[in-house]
Amino acid sequence: MHISLIVATDENNGIGIRGDQPAFISEDLKRFKALTTGNTIVMGRKTYQALPKGALPNRRNVVLTRQRHFSAPGCDIISQPDELNNICGPDEKVFVIGGGEVYKLFLSQSQEIYLTKIHHTFEGIDTWFPDIEDNNWEVKTTEGPFTDKKNGLSYSYINFSRRKI
Repeated sequence: MHISLIVATDENNGIGIRGDQPAFISEDLKRFKALTTGNTIVMGRKTYQALPKGALPNRRNVVLTRQRHFSAPGCDIISQPDELNNICGPDEKVFVIGGGEVYKLFLSQSQEIYLTKIHHTFEGIDTWFPDIEDNNWEVKTTEGPFTDKKNGLSYSYINFSRRKI
């Protein structure tokens, strides 16, 4: 199984405000869809509950939750990160899509990080992405900066690969 993290952060690694993203960037949403369609996505319960229409189409949706009786139509439910090994095949491409605690749980197992860095610091951030440590990760590609036409935010794509030790 190949695990990647996909995330949009502000300049301080902020990813959430009161259970939602701090900003929506149209091109980033299109990129997210292009990368994850046809693959498996893993998310925490709160991230699932923040999705406006539930399970994302054309992807296998997996929800990680400690709530034993949690039900999510169209999703596989797991209660521990290692349960992913029981439901995913060895060649399966898996994208962890949040939230903050779920990113922390899968960071050490992941091979890639697809980061959208929003060149802004948002007020009220209450959820963060873990630090990307230089000794574990190297920048593979960067694109941008770009500017979102709707909200004027500047952003860049930075893709990381785990360093070979």
